[in-house]
Amino acid sequence: MKKIKLLLALFALVLASGCGVYNFTGAKPIDAKTFQVNYFQNNAELIEPGIERTFTQRLQNLIQDQTTLSLTDTGGDLVYEGEITDFRISPMTATADQRAAQNRLTVRVNVRFTNKNKEADNFEKSFSFFYDYPAAEQLIGGRLTDALDVIFERITQDVFNESLAKW
Repeated sequence: MKKIKLLLALFALVLASGCGVYNFTGAKPIDAKTFQVNYFQNNAELIEPGIERTFTQRLQNLIQDQTTLSLTDTGGDLVYEGEITDFRISPMTATADQRAAQNRLTVRVNVRFTNKNKEADNFEKSFSFFYDYPAAEQLIGGRLTDALDVIFERITQDVFNESLAKW
């Protein structure tokens, strides 16, 4: 009976210690307590008002939701900064009479990541994603909001994966 209790206790200890390495967000354990996301300026040739604020908030929210790091305005252990470098609408497919049948909105964001506790993790990288829509539709109002939701969800997750998950 003592051996069974000892084996169960040992098994529980192994399980508990193994769970400390894995988490559900994919973020690897890091030596940081705080992060800051500086305002991402919109330097694209085609300016869409407000997307810089939306992107900055989306990145802040994603990191807060998927880590235990605290958001700070200055002096963060992890610093995200950069700019929106491209906001472009391009025709993608054509009809038989050479008119656009489908357009693509592409957004590109240049990100500089600094880890004050581990300089080897620092990087500067460009991230982009797109949203295709019928050329007959205007990309305004709710349709633009939907497109930016899709694009920013992907870009912010890619930034998170590159900086914290190391995927």
